[in-house]
Amino acid sequence: MNTETQSTRQHILDVGYQLIVEKGFSNVGLAQLLNHAGVPKGSFYHYFKSKEQFGEALIEEYFSQYQAKLDAHFSNPALNGFEKLMGYWMKWIEVNDGMCGSQRCLVVKLSAEVSDLSESMRISLLNGANRIVTVLADCVQIGIDDGSIQVSNAEKAASQLYQLWIGASLMSKLNQNVEPMKQALESTERLLKGQHAF
Repeated sequence: MNTETQSTRQHILDVGYQLIVEKGFSNVGLAQLLNHAGVPKGSFYHYFKSKEQFGEALIEEYFSQYQAKLDAHFSNPALNGFEKLMGYWMKWIEVNDGMCGSQRCLVVKLSAEVSDLSESMRISLLNGANRIVTVLADCVQIGIDDGSIQVSNAEKAASQLYQLWIGASLMSKLNQNVEPMKQALESTERLLKGQHAF
């Protein structure tokens, strides 16, 4: 794929991401996407066989970018495992104003919508979420090893925390405030310190 081709494909993905985060996957028609992207219909089908395949590519692109940010955050050698994890969750609160913004809620926005709509998109979302949980589990294990985290099972802890925060994100959207996330942060600290067993 040459640079111009890759740039056009990326442009369609970037525009589509903003529209879908705002409106949902089903509510964004192909004509609307093409109009916002400023590309002809033929160009879309040059890069994507269908809207569903576009959705899969969008999800995969999102998780690739997200994992790069995770890797950068968790690579800080000055912080112990607990500090890295708490910093990560605090960023969820910092970028959330109770509404769905561009860098935080593709998983929250699409999970319920596409799980019944598209099996391939559901699997793409699940694979991406599992990748995040794996990164979190690695950090929990670092915290166990350095003594800053008191849980017995890193994978189970990471999975439960991710589920807690996805739920808190949904409730923040409903409440249009960050109070559910603040409560999740308090629960996270207690859980990582072993005050509630996993």
